[in-house]
Amino acid sequence: MQKPLLLVLMVLLLLTGNLLAQSRTVSGKVVSAQDQTPLPGVNVSEKGTTNGTVTDVNGRYSLTVSGDATLVFSFIGFTAQEVALNNRSVVDVTLAEDVQALNEVVVVGYGTQEKADLTGNIAQVSGEEIQNLPVTSVEQAIQGRATGVFIESNNGKLGQGISIRVRGSSSVTASNQPLYVIDGIPITAQSQSGNGAPTNPLADINFNDIESINILKDASAAAIYGSRASNGVVLITTKQGKSGKTKFSVNLLSGVSNPTGKREYLNAQQYVELFTEAAANSNALDPSFDYVAYLESRFDRYAAGTDWRQALNSTPAVDENWQEQAFQKGGITQLDLNASGGNEKTRFYVAGSYSDQKGIMIRNSFERINGRINLDHQATERLNLGLNLSLSRTVNDRLSDDNSFATPLQLVAQPPIQPVIDPRTNALSGNYTLYFNGLLYVDNAKYTTTVFRNLGNLYASYNILPGLKFRTEFGVDILNQNEEEYYGKLTARNVGTSNGLGANRYVQLLNYTTNNFFQYNQTIGTQHNIEATVGMSFQESRRDMSYVEGQQFPSDAFKQLASAAEITSGTTEETAFSFLSYFARANYAYANRYLLTLSGRIDGSSRFGANERYGFFPAASMGWVLTEESFLNTSAFLSFLKLRASYGLTGNAEISNFAARGLFSGDGAYGGVPGLRPSQSPNPNLKWETTAQTDIGIDYGFLRNRISGEIDYYVKQTRDLLLNVNVPGSSGFTTQMRNIGKLQNKGFEFMVNTSNLVGDFTWNTSLNFSINRNKITDLDGQVIEGGFVNRAIEGYPIGVFYEREYAGVDPENGDALYYINDPEQPGSRETTNDYNAANRIVIGNPNPDWIGGINNTFGYKGLELTVFFQGVFGNEIYNGGGKFFQASADFFDNQTTDQLRRWQQPGDITDVPQARLFFGNGTGESSRFLSDGSYVRLKTVTLGYTLPSAVISKLKLDRVRIYVTGQNLLTFTKYEGWDPEVNADYLTTSSTGNISLGNDFYSAPQPRTITAGINLGF
Repeated sequence: MQKPLLLVLMVLLLLTGNLLAQSRTVSGKVVSAQDQTPLPGVNVSEKGTTNGTVTDVNGRYSLTVSGDATLVFSFIGFTAQEVALNNRSVVDVTLAEDVQALNEVVVVGYGTQEKADLTGNIAQVSGEEIQNLPVTSVEQAIQGRATGVFIESNNGKLGQGISIRVRGSSSVTASNQPLYVIDGIPITAQSQSGNGAPTNPLADINFNDIESINILKDASAAAIYGSRASNGVVLITTKQGKSGKTKFSVNLLSGVSNPTGKREYLNAQQYVELFTEAAANSNALDPSFDYVAYLESRFDRYAAGTDWRQALNSTPAVDENWQEQAFQKGGITQLDLNASGGNEKTRFYVAGSYSDQKGIMIRNSFERINGRINLDHQATERLNLGLNLSLSRTVNDRLSDDNSFATPLQLVAQPPIQPVIDPRTNALSGNYTLYFNGLLYVDNAKYTTTVFRNLGNLYASYNILPGLKFRTEFGVDILNQNEEEYYGKLTARNVGTSNGLGANRYVQLLNYTTNNFFQYNQTIGTQHNIEATVGMSFQESRRDMSYVEGQQFPSDAFKQLASAAEITSGTTEETAFSFLSYFARANYAYANRYLLTLSGRIDGSSRFGANERYGFFPAASMGWVLTEESFLNTSAFLSFLKLRASYGLTGNAEISNFAARGLFSGDGAYGGVPGLRPSQSPNPNLKWETTAQTDIGIDYGFLRNRISGEIDYYVKQTRDLLLNVNVPGSSGFTTQMRNIGKLQNKGFEFMVNTSNLVGDFTWNTSLNFSINRNKITDLDGQVIEGGFVNRAIEGYPIGVFYEREYAGVDPENGDALYYINDPEQPGSRETTNDYNAANRIVIGNPNPDWIGGINNTFGYKGLELTVFFQGVFGNEIYNGGGKFFQASADFFDNQTTDQLRRWQQPGDITDVPQARLFFGNGTGESSRFLSDGSYVRLKTVTLGYTLPSAVISKLKLDRVRIYVTGQNLLTFTKYEGWDPEVNADYLTTSSTGNISLGNDFYSAPQPRTITAGINLGF
């Protein structure tokens, strides 16, 4: 009996011992290596589990762990440590400041630099911040995330053009878009579209392959790119492989989209009542014509055999919401695969992606297939070789530009008494509709743009001596774009032909670059560090275009030009440009305290005159790291403080390729005899626009960099504007491009990052806002028109709205009133009902007063929530469509519901004039159609959960994350249109596109998208 009891006791003791061995309590204290002060809020966790705690105000902690565990100590601004217990119960830890976190590596022109040593201003966005967002291009992904960078989509069409302004508009008629450089190679970023709606070549790039985006803003940072850098430089670095185990990642997401906003239009009852009243009012003003009878005859046509009069009894036979016909349920499905790894000799990153997106507008979709391989190989101890290569194919089912009846939103003009389907034929028709029925394009037309894109960069780096190496790069950007159009016999484009019209436009663009430069980096003694870069660059871009059009197809089933009975037109074009550049930069740092950077670039361009082909663009900047001084380096509160200042010149060469040359055009003469005619006057003295920029900035960090950020003030002065100037007709020409005029931008930027909470529950905030004031200081007396009412005028910001000022409605008779005199003139404001008697003045500004974004990230044991708001403030929007659908029933277009508050009898106080058919009461261009365009948008919300490693390790996985993302979820704005983020696309492609700002003309709203996804790593 005793033996069994002894055996049971022994087993219990062994089990207890095992249990005790499996669990123990560990305690200790965590201090700073710099001054041995306790560190509160340090995260202490058991490696491989979610078990953890944080240190108290005295830096102490206590944690119960299993067995002989390993503890992980982590804290913002310090290097994390892993400590094995080795049967200890007390573990004290000293954490060293994370110098890498303070001095993270930043990509600059032709190299990298530690952030703490920067004397220029560079906005940074990490690739991790923009992963898996449901947008088509990288600019949309970084919107609101970079200080001083204003990004605006023209509308909600997929694959569309995007406007990006770095520290304001630096040119009036030359390009204002920045230079894009991917892995060191400048790429093609200009639209290659054949219609008024621009395409976006950056949509060919899968931004999930991006490691980092660095935007060079001030002259010190950007001058290394010389004549290409007045509008800023966007440096994009793609992901590279790392030595170690090959890691695989799979990401799948899917979601749905709908419009962010809609307008309110009249229903059938409201429409019939308003227009009947408008016709009666017109009869009273002009008895010579029976407006009511004419209205009824038109209504009979629009109603397509139905009884429109029933609408007066609140039981309309037809009550069609044409706006809904313009939209469809959008969606996105995307799959990303990648593998990376290597050894000490060879590292690789290989990725593939497929994205299929359906737009919120009918007939609009975007598909992209992308592959990438990045290789880096150490051939010898001195020689490194590498390759970055991406291939992509995009297929964009596109829409016409905003100024076309084929664009879906122009369907809103159709009266609600019009049926979508003609009840007499049970089919779509354009015979009874007010305007061409754009729904006929859904099944009877196509406009497909297919792009094949190859971005490649081959490089070699050779270490000549310790600290001295030479790098050579050769990069190509090959873009092949094919636009196929077909318009069946029922479509509006087919006017004049009976059996269809087809067209094919093909663009081939070869852009190649070679960079060759030496890099020197040496520390002399312990105090002096010198880094220098010197080299040359050559770029050539060639573009070939061909276009063929044919008519008379056997049926709509045959859409290729081979089936056309008649080829009606055809043309080809070829153009090219080149740059030859020499550049140098030197960085000097003394004791990590005093910093100096000098740079310069000489550029030669084929675009400029023979007398001014080369330009020189120097820059200089200084920095002083105050926290390295003895009077501040022991401060417990102030972690980092750097003052910096810079000045330099950058240029703009983004004009047509032969703007300086005398050109001739070949024309067919009388009788078919070929001939030549002069088409452009030469200007051998044409040179770069030049921007001189001064920047003063502060980089700061407090409380061991739990609070950090930047503050900058800048002034940009652009001179020698590239403008087409009127010349005497006796010269045989009307205009000539010359260097005339000046423009100024001043601004303030503020950015702050905070670690609000650390430990098991984390909360980090990133806030940025920017103010820019643009002003044209000299145009040599010219006034340049653009948009609907935009102007470039001396003394005002670019693109101001210049028109009559609307004064409301005369309460006695319902007339629209306009102010005669300028509000700045003394005396009372005089009004008139004579539109032509009112003076035109500056009525608004499309440029925002300030822009900003705020991102909050919350985390708790694998659960993460990110909430990002983006905003634009102080700008106005001109509604170019207002004279049609907010026109007091002037014509038969359906009206917005705000027209119901029209003046009806003497004494009425309202801002909507009396409804008058064909009388144009208040329909002239004026401030009546101007609105506040400010908005705040809940841009992105992501909720994700990463499964614990203890769970997924059983599945042989390294990472499992599931997430839900919402894009453009909420928009807070006073703008009554579809969306405040807007600029009519066909206006942006004109020669005055820089001036044609802030216009809305049936422009599609941004999509609101919700996606769900899963990410697997193994």
